[in-house]
Amino acid sequence: MAIDITDTTHAVEAATVMRLLPDRPRLLALGEPTHGEDTLLELRNEVFRQLVEQEGYRTVAIESDCLMGLVVDDYVTCGTGTLDEVMERGFSHDWGTFAANRELVRWMRAYNDGRPASERLRFAGFDGPLEITAAASPRQALTALHGYLAARVDADLLPCTAETLDRLLGTDDRWTNPAAMMDPAQSVGRSAEAGRLRLLADDLVALLDAQTPHLITETSRDDWDRARLYARTATGLLRYHYWMADTSPVRMTRLCALRDVMMARNLLALAERGPALIHAQNSHLQREKSTMQMWQGPVQWWSAGAIVSARLGTEYAFVATALGTIRHQGVDTPRPDTLEGLLYALPLPEDRCVIDTSRLATALGDRLPTPRVSPWFGYAPLDPAHLMDSDAIVFVKDVPRSVL
Repeated sequence: MAIDITDTTHAVEAATVMRLLPDRPRLLALGEPTHGEDTLLELRNEVFRQLVEQEGYRTVAIESDCLMGLVVDDYVTCGTGTLDEVMERGFSHDWGTFAANRELVRWMRAYNDGRPASERLRFAGFDGPLEITAAASPRQALTALHGYLAARVDADLLPCTAETLDRLLGTDDRWTNPAAMMDPAQSVGRSAEAGRLRLLADDLVALLDAQTPHLITETSRDDWDRARLYARTATGLLRYHYWMADTSPVRMTRLCALRDVMMARNLLALAERGPALIHAQNSHLQREKSTMQMWQGPVQWWSAGAIVSARLGTEYAFVATALGTIRHQGVDTPRPDTLEGLLYALPLPEDRCVIDTSRLATALGDRLPTPRVSPWFGYAPLDPAHLMDSDAIVFVKDVPRSVL
């Protein structure tokens, strides 16, 4: 399949990406089809720098624990802690070990130094406190929310004391038991204590909402936003643990969906604050349904990006990333009849290009490329049937091995 799309490819620059979008988005989502490659993280860093300097963006959010991300945000905004401490304690999924993530945090701190609060860059994790094998205890989020309210509202309005929360929570290892992911009977999510905690969390969130006028004037808007993050995370974790105890055939479908719901709620909160660059796996940001093969069989759910796009319309933009090769992972030159193969064979001006998906779709016409099959589970090729669900594509021809 030969096509001519040379006039649809451009250098990877923020200004070029913005020209391809129908509107200036509040959330610009840049996806990646694999994790852990510094080439892709460095590309994200450069796009973010250009968005900051040329487009007035002030926030970057990545697929990392939203509560741990507060450690990074405190460092880049106020200099709290050291860079080494932040990289160790501020990231989940081992993201703190990657050189490009360290460079992002270092650059943001240097940029903010001496600037007024209104001009400072902000960092956020937007994933829930979830790993693939376990979910965190709701203790941190619940006790932080309770502590925020206890310090600012009449004690008689609180639904419980801190001591009651502590007693009901018990030890954290009850919640983080990795055996619960494979065996629902090992989960505490449907225990009497967990049921009581869900009701108390709901009451605490209602109190936070009811006291909004007082709380915003009593504290800073940032403190109130942080309390809302604790509220979302506490209720989201308790809901996730409840369904970890489910024994039905749709258990994993529901858990995957709940994770992306937590992501979506965090992204919508970021959109209230101003324009942000979002970076995560394509499957969490795309507009079509996400799919995954699990031990219980195939699962399908709406991604965070699909949920946010439905809410924000053109104020959400999704730029997918496609790759040619990752040879150190066994991903070699793509077949010429695949979407990645078509792009790989073109005389592109650079190894990294932005491609206008609407013009690419026009050039393809009704000649749909063959879906690429990855030989490595860690890489997910683009689905050519959903080409128009992304606003643009970043194509990286060859991904070299990251230098540790």
